[in-house]
Amino acid sequence: MPVIPTWGDGRRVRIGLLGGSFNPVHRGHLEVAARALRMLALDQVWLMVSPGNPLKPVEGMAPFAERLSGVRAVVDGKRILASDIERRLGTRYTVDTITALRLRFPNASFVWLMGADGLASLPRWRDWRTMVATVPIAVLPRPRYNMAALFGQAARVMARDRCPARAAPLLVRERGHAWAFLPGPQNGISATALRETARTDPGHPSGETIIASKPPSSDATPKRRTAASATGAATPTKPKAPKRVTDPALAEAAKAAPTPRKKAAVAGPRRRVKREPVSADKLELYLGVITESLADDKAEDIVVIDLTGRAAFADRMVIATGLADRQISAMSAHLERKLADAGLKRVSSEGANGSDWVLIDAGDIVIHLFKAEARALYGLEKMWGADLDEPEEGPVTTL
Repeated sequence: MPVIPTWGDGRRVRIGLLGGSFNPVHRGHLEVAARALRMLALDQVWLMVSPGNPLKPVEGMAPFAERLSGVRAVVDGKRILASDIERRLGTRYTVDTITALRLRFPNASFVWLMGADGLASLPRWRDWRTMVATVPIAVLPRPRYNMAALFGQAARVMARDRCPARAAPLLVRERGHAWAFLPGPQNGISATALRETARTDPGHPSGETIIASKPPSSDATPKRRTAASATGAATPTKPKAPKRVTDPALAEAAKAAPTPRKKAAVAGPRRRVKREPVSADKLELYLGVITESLADDKAEDIVVIDLTGRAAFADRMVIATGLADRQISAMSAHLERKLADAGLKRVSSEGANGSDWVLIDAGDIVIHLFKAEARALYGLEKMWGADLDEPEEGPVTTL
């Protein structure tokens, strides 16, 4: 496997930097690296194994050699590389690592890769403002952290530097003061949960078996059920009184979606088109069509939530924001046409004629198109995540 030289070289390549403890490495890390290669048009992604994370406890941290060996065992060594360069550089904080790499690889173009949890906790990093001025950043969605990231302190400070996802391939050309939130499927695998499983169940598979495993499903062949029961809660005998909305903008958004189906669609569509579940390859194909179409229509904050094993009404939920009724209607029409061209013929939608919320039922994929106020009001990301205020673990990246 090639070794990245400590003292650098004159390579002219586009490199994504994904730092972290990798304690242990899992499928989510590889998915982030592969997606970054594709969406940012990178030549390589370096998985930089950190000797130690200042924001994570030493207890429970596997030896550095073991973590590095685990990463090397699962990367291809060509486009995705495992590296101990941070240990060889002797740097402890991300800002120092990036400065050293820029000096030693002057012709390379770098972009820092992080999960949404990293952006949410970025203000805790050493000299984080200097860091964001030194290297462009690509943020990838992660369940439970997206809203905290997009509305957190760092995102507000860097609001003027945000680039649209459709311009992602140009991001690596920047020298700093630029970042983008990239849409795509989300992986909820937690290194903390994997370590806890290994501790409590020593017989549980580890290494590549864990990386290749999928989140367990409650039923091998789950039955489709209606949106009213998709949340798993008992049907209330008496409807609850709606909460008062004091913000005029939110009140207006609430008036725009009064239909019973829209209320039930917070968890998924109530009336579903009968169709057999699609294969994993087709599911990824349709997701690619959807996210590319939304990006072409200048949708904002595109998020794809993986519902596999968590809901029976769909396998993926896509959420995006439009600025005006006409834009949202156009986004809906383009999606239906492009999905039909891709082979998905029977797609139903509601609210496309002038609404703050359009719901599109594409079988195994449910798409929600919102205006910003309505999206904040209904908070689907929060509903399908958990507590956004107290992360279980630190950022995916090293500090």
